[in-house]
Amino acid sequence: MNRVSMGHDYYAFISYSHSDEAIAKWLHRKLETYRFPSRLVGKMTGFGRLPRNLVPIFRDREELSAGSSLPEKVQRALAASHALLVICSPDAAASAWVNREIKEFRALHPERPILLALVDGSPETAFPPAIATGEAFAPYEPLASDLRPEGDGRRLGLLKLLAGLVDIPLGDLVQRDAQRKMRRVTTVTIVALLAVAILSTLTIMAVQARYEAERQRASAEGLIEFMLTDLRERLEGVGRLDILSAVNSRALDHYRRQDLDRLPVSSLERRARILLAMGEDDEQRGDFVRALAQFEEAARTTGRLLEQDRDDPERIYAHAQSEFWFGLIAWRTQRVTAAQKAFERYEQLANQLVEQEPAKPDWLMEAGYAASNLGTLLLRDRGDAPAAEKRFRASLIRFEKALAMKPEDDSVKWDIADSHGWIADAYRAQQRYADALAERQRQADILKDLIVKYPRNVQYRRGWLSNDMGTALVELDSGATIEAEKRLRETYRRATELAAMDRANDNLKKQQIATGLFLAKAILRNAPSLPPPARRECSRLLADCTSATARGDAEIGQFCELLTARLERRKPSIQLADIAVKGQFSPRWGIDFSAEFSDDNISGGKK
Repeated sequence: MNRVSMGHDYYAFISYSHSDEAIAKWLHRKLETYRFPSRLVGKMTGFGRLPRNLVPIFRDREELSAGSSLPEKVQRALAASHALLVICSPDAAASAWVNREIKEFRALHPERPILLALVDGSPETAFPPAIATGEAFAPYEPLASDLRPEGDGRRLGLLKLLAGLVDIPLGDLVQRDAQRKMRRVTTVTIVALLAVAILSTLTIMAVQARYEAERQRASAEGLIEFMLTDLRERLEGVGRLDILSAVNSRALDHYRRQDLDRLPVSSLERRARILLAMGEDDEQRGDFVRALAQFEEAARTTGRLLEQDRDDPERIYAHAQSEFWFGLIAWRTQRVTAAQKAFERYEQLANQLVEQEPAKPDWLMEAGYAASNLGTLLLRDRGDAPAAEKRFRASLIRFEKALAMKPEDDSVKWDIADSHGWIADAYRAQQRYADALAERQRQADILKDLIVKYPRNVQYRRGWLSNDMGTALVELDSGATIEAEKRLRETYRRATELAAMDRANDNLKKQQIATGLFLAKAILRNAPSLPPPARRECSRLLADCTSATARGDAEIGQFCELLTARLERRKPSIQLADIAVKGQFSPRWGIDFSAEFSDDNISGGKK
């Protein structure tokens, strides 16, 4: 297969939404750099002789950045492409531009292949309308590859796309890939073990003399840089996390033996970068104890850098990130006092950035996040609703200023809507129910506009559900229980529909269960005598409490036990009584366990 004989300039045209740019770049690079097996090169396929590699592949956002007439350039590129590769996601499905490119390609080339790469969502939510409706695909049906982790994964999905592009059996590429991966694993493993051995040798030699120590330290740090960049990427690519952990430990041991006062700035910067990367790896694996140790070290390093130049915005930002990560891990490990202090330092640094560059939207957003994080901790863990309200108000002001600088940024609008929701929670905790309902309405107005603009966006639809549930909780607390029950029924219906769209999404299922629990609470409040229909409906809603999803969420599990005890007219467990005495307030679902425990239906244990 060659361009001359096939009459095209590009092997494929990649069509994608702007939000999928990162994976589009990855796919573009992988397709162009893939080398087909030597034994297959030159073999005649349904589309011509197989080349060594597929160069060039056309990606419109990159290739046409300097074009004077974008539609004309796109038209020419589509006309000169052998195949169309569509990156499918909910955002791509909502993109009129992606849909137009599909239609124009099929109109130009009814005989040429269209390949689909599913990267997010499901076929029902991610395929553009021109794909989903099956417009003009005869005689060729589009070939789909699922790049999601729960699907084919990126590696197998890439091979499927390559096989589809050149019309060869997938097995030929899978066999070659397995052989190459085995060689890579062997090579990378040997290199990694040699690197660890060399680093150990260099570290021992570094203590023999000051001059020799300086020279050896430079060599060791160069090796560390390689180990935690190029080597790190290769190890992750072949799944050798065991060696990656050994490399991380060796690098950390090297720096722990150093005197920060004697390290040059370049070494300090490298140390901070390494520690933050290692901490994020541990946090993603759920190893909070180890992650906390890494972030503590990172904060020590970035703090030292900041001491050397307290007015450098980049150093202020770097140390702010250290404080944030330290605070987050401390919070997740229930070290609330340490988390609050870290969040306060994070807020102070973020505000300092705004003072230095007040017209920079990124700094305003950073200060808004800092204020909101601290407000959440004050509300959920300290029970200080007035202080939390002030932080949420400060966050809202920052976000609104940032939006004024970039009014088309819908992500900022989402953050503004979130701020109104948190302010409503603070008002609810202060029993300022009218104010809370007003804030929930402001949040709903923003979310509905976003959903109209992005009807397939699951995050926005989940936010709308949370808004309705928050509004219902205010109505329950204020005595408007009939209205709350009506609202929760509609919210539960929409939550069930959304969860059914993506059954593998655990968060959607949790939101459905939580909404059902609050509906059960409203039913029990409105029908205290528990007539048979009310009892049956509550039992049906509480049936989800036995699922693995419910058992995996501590707050939902505790709420399930409380409501089950209320339904059965008995007292809950001693553990839940202890939670109520402590006045615990759930951080995720907004359940006031103290108030729930004091409800007459369970406090007396009536039969």
